[in-house]
Amino acid sequence: MVDVLADERMYEFTGGTPPSLDELRARYRRLVVGRSVDGRELWFNWIVRMAGQEVPIGVLQATVAADGSSADVAWEIGVQWQGRGIASEAAAAVVGWLVHHDVTVIRALVHPDHGASATVAARAGLERTDDVVDGETVWARPPLSVSSVR
Repeated sequence: MVDVLADERMYEFTGGTPPSLDELRARYRRLVVGRSVDGRELWFNWIVRMAGQEVPIGVLQATVAADGSSADVAWEIGVQWQGRGIASEAAAAVVGWLVHHDVTVIRALVHPDHGASATVAARAGLERTDDVVDGETVWARPPLSVSSVR
C-alpha cells in the first residue's frame, strides 16, 4: 500500500502527504483493532485488488456506529488504476454489504470539486445532499420507502 499511496496526486482533494512505511504500519496497527478507543465506532477496512491478482491497488473503509445504525464510507484507488470503474464497483460492494447488515444511514463526504469521487458516490447508490461537513459535500443513501420494501 505504500506504493499505491505514494503518488502526491492522491492528496489533491483530501490534503496530507504520502505516508512512510512506518506511518502506514502504525495506521494499520490502529485500524486492525476494529473499533475506536471509546467503542462508539466499528472500523471495517478492505484492501482492493484486481480479480485474481495479489497486488493492492486501493483501500475502502466503513466507519460504523457501534449500534449499527449508520456508517461513513470512503475509498482510495491508486492513481494508475483510476478511471476504470474500480472505485465505483468497490464502493457499491461496500454499500451493499452495509445494507445487508441492516445499516440504514450510509454516507460519504466528497470534496465539492472532486467530480470523480462524486461519480463513485452516485454509482454506489448515494445521492448528493445539501449538507456540508468540514467543507465536504455529504452524499447519502436515500431512505427506503414502504413501497420499495414490498
